Parts: sequence; C-alpha cells; structure tokens
Amino acid sequence: MKRIAIVIVFMLAICCGFMQEKTIGFVIPKGWPKPIYQIDKKSFNKGAITLGKQLFYDPVLSADSSISCASCHSPYNAFTHVDHALSHGIHDSIGNRNSPALMNLAWHNSYMWDGAITNLDVQALAPISHPKEMGENMPHVIQKLKRNKIYPALFYAAYLDSSINQQKSLQALSQFLLCLISANSKYDSVMNQRAKFTSQEEHGYALFRQNCASCHAEPLFSNYQFENNGLQLDTNLKDYGRMLVTKNPKDSLLFKVPTLRNIAYTSPYMHDGRFKKLSQVINHYSSGIQKSHTLSKHFIKGIQLSKNDQVDLLAFLLTLSDRTFLFNESFHYPPKNRH
Repeated sequence: MKRIAIVIVFMLAICCGFMQEKTIGFVIPKGWPKPIYQIDKKSFNKGAITLGKQLFYDPVLSADSSISCASCHSPYNAFTHVDHALSHGIHDSIGNRNSPALMNLAWHNSYMWDGAITNLDVQALAPISHPKEMGENMPHVIQKLKRNKIYPALFYAAYLDSSINQQKSLQALSQFLLCLISANSKYDSVMNQRAKFTSQEEHGYALFRQNCASCHAEPLFSNYQFENNGLQLDTNLKDYGRMLVTKNPKDSLLFKVPTLRNIAYTSPYMHDGRFKKLSQVINHYSSGIQKSHTLSKHFIKGIQLSKNDQVDLLAFLLTLSDRTFLFNESFHYPPKNRH
C-alpha cells in the first residue's frame, strides 16, 4: 500500500506541472441563451480540462505524430488556420475544406461544415480518422497514450483513475473545447454599456441587423443552421455540403452558418477558403450571389450595399474581435511533453 501511495503522489506531482496556469472553465456570458451541450459537473473539472488541453496540442493523435488538433486550429487565429485555403494533414495531404474556428461550442447543435457530427464528445473522431487529416484510429492512439509517461498522471487527475480509454480521452478533449468562450469584444462592451460605437460602427451595426442578422443572430452571431449563400460550386472539390450527409437534393450547397465573432482573425473565408479578405466576402453578398434552386430565401432579393455601406459594415465586423480570447495564455500550448 505504501508503494502504491508513493506512485500516486509521484503521478500527481507530474500532473501539477501542467496545472501551473490560470484556471479556465465554463461560464455562460450575461444575456446569452442556455447552452445546448449539457455539462456533467462530475466529469467537468480542472484535471479533465488540463488533460483535454494536452491532447489538443499533442501530435500523438495523428498516425505519424506530425499533426495535432492545434495544427489546424491555432489559438492566435480563433482556433483555425490562416495560411492556406484548405486544411493540411499527414504526409502533406490537403483536406477537402477550410477548418472552422472553434469557440462557443456549447451552443452548437451540430459540428463540421455539413453538420455530420451532432455530439461534441465524439467530434474529434472525424479528423483523427480522416485519411487526409490525422489518418489514425483510436485503438492505436490509446496504445500510444499508454506508452507515454505523462498520461497516466493526467488521467488520474481528471478521473481519479489512471486507466486510459477512448471515452475518457474524447470526453477530456470536449471539456477543454467547451472552455473556448469568446464574449469580450468591443461589441460586447457596447451591449453591456461599457463602451460606445463610433458613428461608422453604429451605421455598420444597423446595416448588419438589416441584412445579416437573420443568419448571424446575436449574441452568438450564427443561427448554426444550414444555408446556401450563393457561392458558385468549386468544380474541383465538387463539395455539395449538407447533401453529402442527408442525401437530400434540397440540401445541395447548404453549409453551416459560421460565427462572425473574431472574423477579422479567421481568414480565409467560406467552407473552401476561397476568399482571403473580408472585403471580398462583403462584395460577394453585395454583387456575387449565384442563383440556384436551393439558394437561401434571405438572398433571393439580393443585398444592396453601396461602397460606403460596405466600409461601414466592415467597421462593425471588426468590433467582434476579442483579444482577451485570442491571446489568453491559458488556452495555449502546455509544458513540453516528457516521453
């Protein structure tokens, strides 16, 4: 018994090295709706969050240990990538879509651009198993975690049990992701009467509410539904969006509405990363919408924006940047692995 106690103390001592950081957790921002994800207080704890964070940044989840979740979801870019249109994976593979930004995930009713996943606790299985992303399988991941010296201590701190399995690993990942809450932009300060819009931002906000809010509903700046926003089909990717999941022709070219929070940091834009600049996105909605039988009803009449209107709308969108979220060190890479 004495030997077991010494081992446990040693494991916890290792784990403490990963907990010397600001506490992060899940707090519902004032005035926000009730989350869809049901938090389990027994499993949602500092140890699980720390374990999930370590897994998020560990390339051990990929087949050749070259790609981590953070490779496509950088904290400095609202947890997405910025240097290429489509996500990159193992063996220099190029994925099929632009990686979505990760924030406020407890309010999502589905995940991925096409809504193929409806449970955050299993979402990570998709990129882990995708041949163009991580190209791995969970049984092999679990084997590698068991061989890694740091993980028994981390699992014990999270679950009071050092055994390592798929369910606990995926759940820990989701516990960390749930903490990625962005709700401290200038827009939020204005709504909480701690700041004021400039006249340009105020006009941009009025334009936004008139033309954009039906899909990008406040305060999350998305309705998390699926819409055809008038993009021309990329003939190389031939990505028909939601229809690939439902097999229903009525869902052709429908993609999940992304949040506009931190939009200034999440270029390139759209499911295929075709636009590098926000001005190109605004110009698309003003003059580039392609008609089709599944086009969203919100775009049938088009959106009329003058050049000045476009500038003012852009000014408002910049107020959605949350620097405390983007540069929160408690979300960033943990201490280096010790194998």
